[in-house]
Amino acid sequence: MSNSLLELSGVHTHIGAYHILHGVDLVVPEGEVTMLLGRNGAGKTTTLRTIMGLWQASAGELRFRGQSLKGQATPDIAARGIAYVPENMGIFTDLTVKENIVLAARAARHEGELDAARLEWIFGLFPALKKFWLYPAGKLSGGQKQMLAVARAICEPRALILIDEPSKGLAPSIIQNLISAFRELKSQRTTLLLVEQNFMMAKALGDGVAVMDNGRVVHRGAMRELAEDETMQQRLLGLSLGAHQ
Repeated sequence: MSNSLLELSGVHTHIGAYHILHGVDLVVPEGEVTMLLGRNGAGKTTTLRTIMGLWQASAGELRFRGQSLKGQATPDIAARGIAYVPENMGIFTDLTVKENIVLAARAARHEGELDAARLEWIFGLFPALKKFWLYPAGKLSGGQKQMLAVARAICEPRALILIDEPSKGLAPSIIQNLISAFRELKSQRTTLLLVEQNFMMAKALGDGVAVMDNGRVVHRGAMRELAEDETMQQRLLGLSLGAHQ
C-alpha cells in the first residue's frame, strides 16, 4: 500500500453558525488519484477548502507528510507544495494567459524566470494555452479556462493538487484532454485529490475513492470496486454508473 501523503482525522468545520464537516476521516495515498464523491451539499468543497486553510477546522487534525496543517495560513500551506483549483477556476480574467501563469509561479517574477522545459511540457498537455499565450484569460472558452486553471496549479512541481469539479460544464473532448493531463501528472508521482460529478471521469482516473454524506466520509475503498458495484453506487450516491456509460 502506498504511503499516505495527507491524512484528516475527525475534522470538523464550522462556517459561521453552520456546522458543515462532522468528523471527516480521509487518507490520500502518495502518488495516487483519490476521488472525493458525494451528493450536492455533502461537504466535499468544504473539505478541500479546509485542507487549504481557507476555512479553519474547528476540531480534529490535518497532517501533510506527517506535519500538522491545522491553524496554518493558506500561503504557508501552499508553500508546502499543495495547489488548489477551485470550482470557479480562480483565474484572473483581466490578465493574459502568460500573466496568470507567472503570477502562480512562486519562483518567477516574469516570463523569463519560468522553467522553460516545464512550460513546454504544459503546452504539450494544453496546446491552446500556447496559442492564446497573450490573450486575456477572460476571452478563453470554458474548457480553455479550466486548462489554464490546472496549468497555474502545475506551473511548478507540486506534491498534492486539490481540484474541485474540473469537468463541470465541459465538452467530452475537453474532458478527455483533462483525463490525459491528470494521468500524465500521476505518472510523475503527483498526488491528486479530485471532487468530481462526472462518474465516467472518476472511473477513468481514480485509484481510491471516498464518498461523503452529511459532512462525513461514509465509504472508503478502491474506485474500481465502486465502479463495478451498482448496488453500492445507488446506496452511496443515489445513481448508477452504468447509466452513464
